[in-house]
Amino acid sequence: CLKLPSSLIFSLDCRPHRPRHLEIIYEINQRFLDQVRIKYLATDGDGKLARLSLIDESGEKYVRMANLACLGSHAINGVAQLHTELLKQDVLRDFSELYPEKFSNKTNGVTPRRWMVISNPRLTKLISQKIGDCVASRRHRWIKNLEDLKQLEPLVENASFRDQWRQIKLEIKQDLATLIQQRTGVVVNPESLFDVQVKRLHEYKRQHLNLLHIITLYNRLKHNRDLDITPRTFIFGGKAAPGYYMAKLIIKLINSVADVINNDPDVGDRLKIVFFPDFNVTNAQKIYPAADLSEQISTAGKEASGTGNMKFSMNGALTIGTLDGANIEIREEVGAENFFLFGLTAEEVRELQAKGYNPGDYYHANAQLQEVIDLISSGFFSHGDSNLFKPLIDSLFNQDRYLLFADYQSYVDCQDRLSQVYRDREQWTKMSILNSARMGKFSSDRSIREYCQDIWKIEPVHIELEELCPDGTCSLV
Repeated sequence: CLKLPSSLIFSLDCRPHRPRHLEIIYEINQRFLDQVRIKYLATDGDGKLARLSLIDESGEKYVRMANLACLGSHAINGVAQLHTELLKQDVLRDFSELYPEKFSNKTNGVTPRRWMVISNPRLTKLISQKIGDCVASRRHRWIKNLEDLKQLEPLVENASFRDQWRQIKLEIKQDLATLIQQRTGVVVNPESLFDVQVKRLHEYKRQHLNLLHIITLYNRLKHNRDLDITPRTFIFGGKAAPGYYMAKLIIKLINSVADVINNDPDVGDRLKIVFFPDFNVTNAQKIYPAADLSEQISTAGKEASGTGNMKFSMNGALTIGTLDGANIEIREEVGAENFFLFGLTAEEVRELQAKGYNPGDYYHANAQLQEVIDLISSGFFSHGDSNLFKPLIDSLFNQDRYLLFADYQSYVDCQDRLSQVYRDREQWTKMSILNSARMGKFSSDRSIREYCQDIWKIEPVHIELEELCPDGTCSLV
């Protein structure tokens, strides 16, 4: 919303003192609301006129920029199926009812040129060898027709291909392990499960839920030093907004937990935590291809779409996630059996919050969760300082806006299941191949085509490759 200066509000009836653009907005609003009155015979008994108005008059007057944009736009789209439905049913419901023809969905995509070809040349070469055309100039056709990756599906049952796939993943993990040691000094085991959550730091993305699981594993090992668990390397990366105190506190907690666990001889190489510094595109290109597991654990209904989840899956990582954003469509494409699902749905989140969510109930009913929270609260990870992480703990007990406590047990149980699956390397490799093979929908080429066809109404310009490369030596890579 654009707040109107008090000096303008004071003189709203003095037309010479209004900025011209404000006069135009008021005129647009007047004509618009007249149309709404006629369409609905509205007297605003139900508040529809007030909700649709371009001016918020509930307190200080504001220009509602979203309403102005909806009125002025010829097309409005969400960037994932769930996001679009939330816009239509909740955020922009009145505009959706008024202009249903304006609304459509355009699920995000990412470019395979960067996130597979440049980032993962080993895997790109293997795929091109298996499904590429024998003609040199067409060998990499799948890169601009990502649906062709489906041709990998029959190779899932080929033991030799699985060996090649697994060997490439191991080599990439070894490269990342070397880089991690150079950048952070932490020595990690490339044979361990690389469990990765790299994205912007935000409470709704729930990096701290990931931490609760890590501390749960740590507690299990401390209670039973001989416990046979699947070795894991947890890799975090991302940046917080400059003024976002709680996000920065989560970064501090990640690093504090890492300092303890990485140096505990009872743990050894079974658990390692890495906060990869300066997460950006260059570093991301080294991390996505090395991931075994992609953490997409935002509270259902909060993530508009997500594209990191696509980059991970294209490179053969399996996903643990909620039914949020594009996770829903990724799960539909790769198959529910190749996706580790946990947590409340968006509808269940709304229902729980509507009836009154008390995080303390979950804390008192779950001994594992109590032990984790109490360990943080005690100052165990902060050199005895029980106040350092108190704001974070207090926020979970007092409000827990993103339902960490509610989703905790489902998340831990799902993590236990996938740990067992990872021990069966052949099964995990099959699932990895199918994740890559079924990601064709999530190419940005498809997204842009849909915008061109449905919104921009423009046609592509076709260029014959032979005209550019008459000798056939050009490569689409």
